[in-house]
Amino acid sequence: MAKRKAKREAQQDEEMPDAPSEQTKRKNDDSDSDEDMDIVNVDFEWFGPDEIDFHGLKNLLRQLFDIDAQLFDLSALADLIIAQPGLGSTVKVDGKESDPFAFLTALNLSAHKDKPVIQQLAQYVARQASNQGGDIGRILPSLLEENSTAQVGLVLSERFINMPHQIVPPLYTMLQDEIQEAIKENEPYNFTHYLIMSKAYSEVESSLPTDDEPRSKKKRGGASEPETFYFHPEDEVLQKHAVGFTNFDYETPVDAGASDSKRAFQEAGIKPKGHMILIEGSKFAGAVENVQSYLGGSQ
Repeated sequence: MAKRKAKREAQQDEEMPDAPSEQTKRKNDDSDSDEDMDIVNVDFEWFGPDEIDFHGLKNLLRQLFDIDAQLFDLSALADLIIAQPGLGSTVKVDGKESDPFAFLTALNLSAHKDKPVIQQLAQYVARQASNQGGDIGRILPSLLEENSTAQVGLVLSERFINMPHQIVPPLYTMLQDEIQEAIKENEPYNFTHYLIMSKAYSEVESSLPTDDEPRSKKKRGGASEPETFYFHPEDEVLQKHAVGFTNFDYETPVDAGASDSKRAFQEAGIKPKGHMILIEGSKFAGAVENVQSYLGGSQ
């Protein structure tokens, strides 16, 4: 595919800790406290995937798949992303030669079905969907069968945790535009479905003792379905357009204290989970438009 993407620039003012940019402090003179606010002024640049991004993409893919990343050949997956520079984007702050802080792309699972890493991923998502049941468990495995005529676009996206969410709408809008251009050129991106891989988490009661409470692993009032929290806020919008979506537990075993090692709140640990969303091709444009509205991004 010929490279079509030009560099895109955006300026973002955000209150954000530990951002990769020069910070200034501002005091609130109207209060009794000397509260400091971190202000960042960042120029974000959008580029097509490039060979220079190989290690950065691998790191982001490892973050996306969490402890199950070891199940996949991430080097081969990064190579596939780089091999289609006209489709998908990386986001950087220090020019083309720097590492990406975010990326989004789509891979055709049917067109690459002979690649071992795609076979690994297809088997993995079909297995997870079947285990969860529901609409996605009924639909997705059949789409990925050997004799299926479906064209499933695997959407992969990840970013550093302190990246502002305003970068997300342009990523999805550019992907949609690039797919439409590719279809005009008879390239294999006329997807019947989009499968978006993401991640979520739930809070779990800490097993560690506190000063006023003995060690306990039991919750009062009986068990209940834990609330889902999203690392990617756009997932809450995307799944409204889905034919099915689900959380799933990672397959790789973890130690009993893993949740406490990822304490996000004083009283609770967190349990990361995989998350996937299946959207019909005809519904993807509407989903992208809603992401734009929800996260307030603009091109």
